Amino acid sequence: MLHPKKVGALSVEGKDEAKQTNEIGMFGAVLDAIEIEDKTITADALLTQRKLASYLVGRNAHYHFTVKGNQKALEENIALLFQNRAAPHHEDLSPPDHGRIETRRIWCSTALNDYLDFPHVGQVFLIERDVVNKKSGLRSVEHALV
Repeated sequence: MLHPKKVGALSVEGKDEAKQTNEIGMFGAVLDAIEIEDKTITADALLTQRKLASYLVGRNAHYHFTVKGNQKALEENIALLFQNRAAPHHEDLSPPDHGRIETRRIWCSTALNDYLDFPHVGQVFLIERDVVNKKSGLRSVEHALV
């Protein structure tokens, strides 16, 4: 079985040797082995690649990719869109388990669909995680662009 989270060896067709590759190189090989039509594939920022987005849509799947600095223009454009945001589209307060109180908020938009230089964009969103440590009272706020 292939392990997409580890650097691995990918067989070279017709040869007895293996080709070393990383997560990006393993992505297609792993997904070629399973049925992904009408499935949603999520990936971290490393796999936020135009080629991978096109591959997924070509196989009639959907994707959610985290956007960070490896796609700088994409990250900047999405961040700018949400810079002066109104009330969130959804807010969820999780139970005060595990010593923290966490509130998650999400803002969604289709405004950049025709603007972004990224294949098959259907929607972008910003997720905010607002966490308060119950013991210390310390608060942290984290944002993720998708």
